[in-house]
Amino acid sequence: MIPLGLDDVARLCAGRLHRAREAREVTGVQIDSRRICAGDLFVAVGRGSAFVEDALERGAAAALVPDDAHRALGALAGEVRSRSRAQVVGITGSTGKTSTKDLLAAVCSRQRATVAAEASYNNELGVPLTLCRLEPDTEVCIVELAMRGAGQIAQLCSFARPEVGIVTNVGPAHLELVGTVEDVVRAKSELVEALPPAGTAVVPEGFPVGRTDIEVVRVGEPDARIVDGRTAVRIGDQEVELAFTARYQARNALTALHAAGALGIPLDRGPIDVAFSPWRGEEIDLPGGGLLVNDAYNANPISMRAALEDLVDRADGRRTVAVLGDMAELGAEGPRYHREIGRLIRELGIDAVFATGPLSEAYADSAPIVWWSGEHDLDALADAVQAELRPGDCVLVKGSRAAGLEAVADRLAGVLH
Repeated sequence: MIPLGLDDVARLCAGRLHRAREAREVTGVQIDSRRICAGDLFVAVGRGSAFVEDALERGAAAALVPDDAHRALGALAGEVRSRSRAQVVGITGSTGKTSTKDLLAAVCSRQRATVAAEASYNNELGVPLTLCRLEPDTEVCIVELAMRGAGQIAQLCSFARPEVGIVTNVGPAHLELVGTVEDVVRAKSELVEALPPAGTAVVPEGFPVGRTDIEVVRVGEPDARIVDGRTAVRIGDQEVELAFTARYQARNALTALHAAGALGIPLDRGPIDVAFSPWRGEEIDLPGGGLLVNDAYNANPISMRAALEDLVDRADGRRTVAVLGDMAELGAEGPRYHREIGRLIRELGIDAVFATGPLSEAYADSAPIVWWSGEHDLDALADAVQAELRPGDCVLVKGSRAAGLEAVADRLAGVLH
């Protein structure tokens, strides 16, 4: 991290600052005392005040017990941002934020010193932690911006100050919190509104942008093909090969390539290795030529459709098994969206469906389900799936975060290997 003096920390953050003996500055920020390295600042969030001594014993230069943790972290991040020459990219969208971040980081890091959000560090805690990893030589910083309600993205942008803004897509996600898809559009537009004059917005075709003082790059349908276990994505008059095969990632890749262009990064042919964050389309080989796709991090109607279509595509005639949880935060329209996914399951011809969670019962209105429980009994679910699987099956595990289906995927991968 670009160092901050402890006097600067005290000036920026209201609260109690516990300084280690002879410490003058901090060179990192953590909110988990177990992750402390020498010279870090530990910021106590929630019950974190109980771990102040632990942080200091682990080598923290100081520990802050703030009056307002979110405000303090934002202030620290804003100060580090103001001392950095890095170009900052903000990414939001109903789906694909983290994967687009991973893809853009893979492209940028080949040519520029790049800092990207860890996993899904995308809220009032995660965005400051990402910005506080900026070093004096960092050239590109990629932050992921969550949206749980109106004003949240604007607040994150107030200290991240992105110069390039990416909206991956807009769809029925977080409706329980914002109301309608139109409200989602307005919330995502806060990123575009936060861009400086001459900034760049990379957005889907049809996404409304009212500003005339920024460059707008619109992302259409990708032209992509699978080549030797990689995906070649065409942009302009060239193809770039990236190390993934899930077709639904092609649009995210095209978006990332456009953003790289906005940063002035020349695109090489590749192949470019991509380290996707955990539980996002992770692929594990199963006995008899089968495949397990662990996409358990989250789910909404857009991402569920893409994952199911990809399952059938990847199966290429092999038997398909879908292990699905609820799609959460859809509000009053939740049952309708689950019925629509049920119809899609039937149209795709998925061979066996296992579902868990009260909303997932609506899948059965349109699709045959082998096993269902309204309770999140993950052991019983894993038992049922394991008993049904055959050699060569292609299995998708996907649900909203609350379902915790990664535990089922982990168990299936461990037992079947």
